[in-house]
Amino acid sequence: MTDTRMTMMEAIARRRRVTARYNGTMLDLAPHLMFERHGDLFISALNINKKWRSDEEPRLGNFKLIGLDAAEVLDEEFEPIPSFTPTPPHDDAILVLAV
Repeated sequence: MTDTRMTMMEAIARRRRVTARYNGTMLDLAPHLMFERHGDLFISALNINKKWRSDEEPRLGNFKLIGLDAAEVLDEEFEPIPSFTPTPPHDDAILVLAV
């Protein structure tokens, strides 16, 4: 298991926010679930700092775990977004862990 995988699993289990670099950009994430698809691990997470239109409900983005680097669990808790259901976003994906 990679350190990033363990970090994300801890964050999901404890409902803690995470900072991580994704494709060179630092993100503040609220990871809601981890899933496997075609042999690769992904997380579905709310990007805390993303700017949403006023009429748009925040939604989860999917991040390939291998693209995340320097992940660090923060002491800040999060509540799952109201529309969250603990199911992978694709029919052929396998749920690993969810809040």
